[in-house]
Amino acid sequence: MHYLRFFILLFILLLASTGPAGAEEEEYFEDDWPAEEMATRIADPLEPVNRLFFQFNDKLYFWVLKPLGSGYGFVVPKPVRTKVANFFYNLKTPVRLVNNVLQGKVGRGGVELSRFMVNTTVGVGGLWDPARHWFDLAPAEEDFGQTLARYGAGAGIYICWPLLGPSNIRDTLGAGGDYFLNPVSYLGMNGESDTVLALRAGETVNGTSLRIGDYEDFKAASFDPYSAMRDAYLQRRRIQIAR
Repeated sequence: MHYLRFFILLFILLLASTGPAGAEEEEYFEDDWPAEEMATRIADPLEPVNRLFFQFNDKLYFWVLKPLGSGYGFVVPKPVRTKVANFFYNLKTPVRLVNNVLQGKVGRGGVELSRFMVNTTVGVGGLWDPARHWFDLAPAEEDFGQTLARYGAGAGIYICWPLLGPSNIRDTLGAGGDYFLNPVSYLGMNGESDTVLALRAGETVNGTSLRIGDYEDFKAASFDPYSAMRDAYLQRRRIQIAR
């Protein structure tokens, strides 16, 4: 019930951001939108709190995730870690498949279904990706936040969530929809919450071990890492939604 009330509140906030804000966002999708004007359109009224959470996530990475990922990477060879990442990616096929169909991209949904069938069988549960390497079937990335945008929902304010990182009202609500499309989530509904926690922790540590150095380089190249992260996130989402 607590989760239900939380998502109802997010939905109300999302509706408040739809309409004029959604109309403005159509201009924001244009590739030639000036960067300085785009910056002025970022809705970040929670910036003081967001910066606090950004610092929390920064410390979490350097004090917890990076040491765990480094130790894990020292013990587990990279080819094995890559296959673990492939397994989790394949497991999340329903998220991409359903959201492609919801957006009317039926052909791309068919590609996701084909990828799942090939990688689950020939690829041994998704550990390998023969769909891409043998049949040139590239994944069709879509999520529920993108689906909401396709139906005209405004992004709402920018939010930097502790643990989860950069987002906005629309993508936070979308993450709730994707949660119910992720097969791992249903283990928790069957009372196997410890298993879900272990799987998610394992996925996070494994993924971190494959990306160590990326955040450090990003931070070193940024005058203001918070603003750079926020702008990079919004730019990436703009491109993902527009394609």
